[in-house]
Amino acid sequence: MKVISVKDITDFNIAHESDDKAKTGLTVIYFPKTAMAGCDISGGGPASRETPLTLPMTAENKINAIVLGGGSAYGLAASEGVMRCLEENNIGYDTGFSLVPLVCQSDIFDLNYGSSKIRPDAQMGYRACKKALAGTSDQTGNIGAGTGATVGKIKGTERGDKCGLGIHAVKLGELYIAAIVVVNALGDIYSADGKKIAGLHNEDRSAYEDSLDALCQNLSPRDMFTGNTTIGAIITNGDFSKAQLNKIASMTRSAYSRCIRPVGTMADGDTIYAASCGSVKADINATGSLAVEVMCKAIENAVASSKISDREFLKNF
Repeated sequence: MKVISVKDITDFNIAHESDDKAKTGLTVIYFPKTAMAGCDISGGGPASRETPLTLPMTAENKINAIVLGGGSAYGLAASEGVMRCLEENNIGYDTGFSLVPLVCQSDIFDLNYGSSKIRPDAQMGYRACKKALAGTSDQTGNIGAGTGATVGKIKGTERGDKCGLGIHAVKLGELYIAAIVVVNALGDIYSADGKKIAGLHNEDRSAYEDSLDALCQNLSPRDMFTGNTTIGAIITNGDFSKAQLNKIASMTRSAYSRCIRPVGTMADGDTIYAASCGSVKADINATGSLAVEVMCKAIENAVASSKISDREFLKNF
């Protein structure tokens, strides 16, 4: 298995728009030849748009783009700009009356970091889509949808860590698998080998505390909303149906549980897309299992590429 750059893959383009001052942004994944897609939602509070397009019981229409964004439900407005850009370039599903671009979107809650009044909008979506039509960015960290991502927030965001957007891609024979993820979790982040790499700090930020221990200190039912959600996509050139892609997305959830603790709570909106934009015949079990490993690496990359000093982190509250 060989690690590759997403710039070496021609089936999709990645582009970002960021507001570094407001600490928010979005990422567009554009499929020049369209893609079949599935989705797994394991968090209790997702902010999403057009995810029914990925359900096995809906029509087998292929999608044009996936948007990962900030701004919570407000940020879903960005897809309007993405659709407008695609329509202007004659891209979309032909209804016989007009082209309708098929765009799925999921957002993180980043209103608790930077400005809560500035969110990704249609103009930002339009600009990111124009970039995506032109080519691929392999940038990671505090960029695009990862600009305002934070983790370890069970005792407040200021006790947590900065995180961001991660990418990892591999090739095995003719099959490639790529993962793009925005890590914005309630819980702590661990490497695949079990080492804690980001999360909840003690009050003076001199050491880490354990988010699961903090969660279990109070077993009474309560509203734990603190603004979270890890969103990502697995993309492959394997030839899979929508139902199979839903299974691959659900298998990939194992990467979240391996690297994020706790995960999938009612205070999260965890979502994973799986997209197929190729014709390589591949076993679903092997592909889904490899997707877990690739997503784990992307989560680690999101942490490593977004680290900032405590001083820089704390000044954004």
